[in-house]
Amino acid sequence: MSNEHGAGASLVDAFQRVRATTERLAAPLGPEDQLLQSMPSCSPTKWHRAHTTWFFETFVLAPHGVPSVDARWSELFNSYYVAVGPRHARPKRGLLSRPTLEQIASYRRLVDARVLELLARLDDDALAALRPTLELGLAHEQQHQELLLTDVLNALHENPLRPAYREAGPPPAVARAPGAAVRARFVAFAGGVHDIGAAAPGGFRFDNEEPRHRTFLEPFALADRLVTVGEWKAFADAGGYDEPALWLSEGFDWARANGVRAPLYAERDGGALVEFGLDGVREAHDAEPLAHVSYYEADALARFLDARLPTEAEWEVVASASRVDGSFLEDEALRARPDVGGEGVRQLFGDAWEWTQSAYAPYPGYRAERSAIGEYNGKFMVNQLVLRGGSCFTPRGHVRASYRNFWHPDTRFQVTGLRLARSIRG
Repeated sequence: MSNEHGAGASLVDAFQRVRATTERLAAPLGPEDQLLQSMPSCSPTKWHRAHTTWFFETFVLAPHGVPSVDARWSELFNSYYVAVGPRHARPKRGLLSRPTLEQIASYRRLVDARVLELLARLDDDALAALRPTLELGLAHEQQHQELLLTDVLNALHENPLRPAYREAGPPPAVARAPGAAVRARFVAFAGGVHDIGAAAPGGFRFDNEEPRHRTFLEPFALADRLVTVGEWKAFADAGGYDEPALWLSEGFDWARANGVRAPLYAERDGGALVEFGLDGVREAHDAEPLAHVSYYEADALARFLDARLPTEAEWEVVASASRVDGSFLEDEALRARPDVGGEGVRQLFGDAWEWTQSAYAPYPGYRAERSAIGEYNGKFMVNQLVLRGGSCFTPRGHVRASYRNFWHPDTRFQVTGLRLARSIRG
């Protein structure tokens, strides 16, 4: 048929590649691992595999008359799409021992085969109509690939034995590895009117990246690299967690109430910061980007370093002129890498998500689609902060300068770090 080459073939390739990546990420995990749910904000690996499959079944296959594998499973694997129907309570996803892991694997295979069969029989016009939904499903699954890793890291951290996610990588032991970061420099940028948001025409984008619009910026400067473990140590050693003048009131109360004295998954051992990651326990080098800190910590640390967090518009204006380069999921390091120095602003993409001071809100003129698909982003635009740039758990092709991630300010189980900014006064 006419879609065997070109557009149809590219969709098939993308679909098979993304679906295979999810299975590869789940492969090191046993059945017990895949059922773990360590807190309500996390989901079991098994559920991620099923939910992403449900998405294709519900939004790609069902509109074309393809029956579901088991209609009862919709309630189990629907996340927050109220318009689709009832949903199993999110905090109880770890209690779903049935369907079994084997049934979930079979579910994925069946739905994959049905999607590929559908793509093979559609003509070019039908493929063009389906493309936005299929691409949304692939981007959605890439988001869940990152969540799969952050969620299993959180779950394995609950085990006192600190088991590693994978066999490869350094052994679960602390090895001293000195290293100082390249001194941060601030790069100045002119103010004025700038365009931000997804450009049109272009490739895939989420609806929250639109519409492209003008925004006014005062002159500012952005640090040329991410804040490091060594800079966090200086903050901690100076009593930063006990100094209310550095903190937002809500953040200071949160840190005291939760006994926060270090990034999540990390603790001090003398002068060292020892952290748990997917490769097990290791000492974090001073030159490595700081990760697993909340917005509250990032804001206080920026203030300690005589700076502030950037706005998302400042970040995007700079990132729009930069190449997407950094440590991503495909590199398999699964941790942020030290900056190696160079000209200009670096580490804008990959390594660690960068907290901004911007509230997650709609862009001027934004309107969510009035359908179940419209529930994807718009209804979460309250009480959350924007992060930019991606992390070492993010698929490389998933991020772009206009990409907007968002989490509540107390979030730390994501690979969240920060970059410094300063205002330039004339």
